[in-house]
Amino acid sequence: MTSGPVGDRLGVRGTPVRLLVLTAAVTLTAVVAATVGLTLPASLPSDDPLGGPARFGIVVGVVAIAQLARLRFRSPAGMVSITWGEAALIVCLYLAPAGWLPSATLLGAGLSWTVLSLHNDRRPALEIVRIAASLAAATALAVSVATALGEPLLAAPTPMLALAVLAGSVTYLLVTAWLGGVTLSLRHGLPIGPPLLAALRGKLLMFVGNVAVGLVVVALLELDARWLLLLPPLLWLLQQTYRYRLRADQERRTWRAFAEATAALNQLDERGAASAAVTGALALFNAELVDVDVARADGRWRRYRGDAGGQMVDREVGPPDLSEPDEHELIRPLSVGAAPVGRLRVRFPRSAPPSNRERDAVAAFGDALAAALHDAATHRELRLVTARSSYEAVHDPLTGLANRAAMLGKGDQSLRQLAHDHPVALLLLDINQFKEVNDTLGHAAGDQLLRLTANRLSSMARPGDLLGRLGGDEFALLLTSVPVLGDRAAPLAHALRQAREIAERLAAPTEVAGVRMSIEVSVGVVVADAGTADMTELLRRADIAMYQAKEGGGSVAAYDGSRDAASTDQLALLAELREALKVDDQLVLALQPAVDLATGAPTGVEALIRWQHPRRGWLGPADFIRPVENSEQLGTFTRYVLDKALAVAAGWAREGLDVPISVNLSARSLLDPRLPAEIADALRRHQVPPHRLVLEITETVVMSELEVIDEVLATLRSMGVQLAVDDFGTGFSSLTFLTRIAVDELKVDRSFVIRMADSPEAAAIVRTTVGLAHELGLRVVAEGVETAEQRMALAELGCTSAQGYHFFKPMPADKIGAVLGTLRDSAESNVFRLRADGAS
Repeated sequence: MTSGPVGDRLGVRGTPVRLLVLTAAVTLTAVVAATVGLTLPASLPSDDPLGGPARFGIVVGVVAIAQLARLRFRSPAGMVSITWGEAALIVCLYLAPAGWLPSATLLGAGLSWTVLSLHNDRRPALEIVRIAASLAAATALAVSVATALGEPLLAAPTPMLALAVLAGSVTYLLVTAWLGGVTLSLRHGLPIGPPLLAALRGKLLMFVGNVAVGLVVVALLELDARWLLLLPPLLWLLQQTYRYRLRADQERRTWRAFAEATAALNQLDERGAASAAVTGALALFNAELVDVDVARADGRWRRYRGDAGGQMVDREVGPPDLSEPDEHELIRPLSVGAAPVGRLRVRFPRSAPPSNRERDAVAAFGDALAAALHDAATHRELRLVTARSSYEAVHDPLTGLANRAAMLGKGDQSLRQLAHDHPVALLLLDINQFKEVNDTLGHAAGDQLLRLTANRLSSMARPGDLLGRLGGDEFALLLTSVPVLGDRAAPLAHALRQAREIAERLAAPTEVAGVRMSIEVSVGVVVADAGTADMTELLRRADIAMYQAKEGGGSVAAYDGSRDAASTDQLALLAELREALKVDDQLVLALQPAVDLATGAPTGVEALIRWQHPRRGWLGPADFIRPVENSEQLGTFTRYVLDKALAVAAGWAREGLDVPISVNLSARSLLDPRLPAEIADALRRHQVPPHRLVLEITETVVMSELEVIDEVLATLRSMGVQLAVDDFGTGFSSLTFLTRIAVDELKVDRSFVIRMADSPEAAAIVRTTVGLAHELGLRVVAEGVETAEQRMALAELGCTSAQGYHFFKPMPADKIGAVLGTLRDSAESNVFRLRADGAS
């Protein structure tokens, strides 16, 4: 029995040291046995017609032919070759002295295996030496056993002689099988049992035939050597029978192993399927190395590798090399339909390259593996989708907190677990000015602000509390551990303390999108017994309390049942506004002129909107503007106000009044890329030149980095529409935003004007703003001027224009024309021209 090698031409590199030691020991044994055997006296008849050299040559030839007529099959440890060695041993014991056989075997086996290597196996020299030496050593031991029991040289076969050569043949079989098993074990690090049993099982039938053939040849030589001419056809048929039997046994074992290997692929995870594939391919193909490369959905690759020694490793790798494999390996791309799944690589021993049958088997195994990996990936995605769906069903995707559905479900469950009269508190939080941050700094900044708020709230929540995000910028916190005291007011006092502490800790300065700010919240608090209300009702009451906090200007408010109806009525405001936009007599303009501080001439008019509500009476902007800005009616409302303002400006033009009109624009309106086209259409319909329209925007809008806002503002500028910054000095960065957006007018916030006489800081802001505007060629308008002292102070600081109650209160559209005409007639025509009109 022999096995295939791995290594370079000599076979030393890569060969285990213990196998080199075994080869050296066996070679030394064979050389000593051959030398000693040749020195023993030969007992040939004196009238021998052949002579010693001829007989030695015949014996060498018989050994060589027996080795050339080999049969091969794969075992779990490698390729195994079985030959006619026992038959050759019996014949050689008859033809030549026993002492010659070790040297003849060494020479004949060396020649035959060298021919086989050159023709097919490409075995290294060290492997050929080991095979020849092993056969010679086995022959020496077998000869010793046979000659100890009889004298087979030129002796007619007798029962005792047959028994002697049978014992020698058994010795030869066991020694060669043992040496082959040890070789495979040392080479691959496997136990000696499996290859030894595989060799003995494959050789058993042929061993019986070898002994029978050897005895028949000896009998024919003794009877008449010419009968040997009949043997070649019979020996060929016997060889084919052996080959068929070996092939049938191997096919049966292969298909059984194939069925077991493919059945093992049915794993629910990638690692299980790939590991089963590696293990199964190593056993099925008796391979030296197996790689299973798995393509991941994210474009990464993972390799699972196993070798004949049983080691299994896996690691991340790059995309597989697409170069052609060599003759000793098979590569099978794995795909299901048009979807690539991975790649299977099987490396066979160098002494036994893959056959066509094994190519087909690898292809079939690869298809089964592709289906298994695809099923595993599908199952994994299904598990992830199921887990994600289950998680997302009760969690907010942005913050990871419980969502509204979970708050309602878990909250009601918590309420049912408490005693009927156990007090609970619900805190509903809303982030103030969240939409301004979201619209001006971008949605990413808004998301960052929400996550930061969620993290801070989570750190303040106590065991047993239920925290969730209801949507938008609203958070809810259910307190179930409210202290139960004799005083019925104690639970509410406790909840209010908690709410104020939360508001204070949330207000700690932080940085969002590079802008330092505080998170200010409005908190609605409601306290009730667990058995008196469900979560839906608690949320409704807390929502009313939260709006009460916003209206009252504080950060925390408790639910007041007496205001419940009024708060509910407030929800109808937007529906009533929708009706007001369809008529022409409810939403009216209040116009307030700005005047030149030196001449008193009108420099512009600001259009303010008022609502003459049929039931509520006169409503100012503070009563309805914020709900409008947060609703879907903002676009319609903006177009309505612009249309009314431009209609008034068109009437001034007919009266010869060249005064620009200013309209406040919401931050959210600038998120609509259709706004410039709508304004251009309104200007054309009313025949108002673009420079006569001034759009007032807040400083936080200018600070936004959203591309759509920049594009909208740039388009309006290119149309000739003027831009003014309202409430200048109150935003994030008053002196740096002008480098990004070109504007025409700065409006100093009334808070600085009112405090200017008493506050050096406020006066400094006004002075700086006026100086900056002069440097940039911008118009400056001071808002909220109420006294002559403020007017004089502004004039001394160089401010050229102002508006406020000291000059005029907002007035109806039918009166503003006469006022503007009077101002024009009583002053020189000194309307301050905006930068776009040629001012320097």
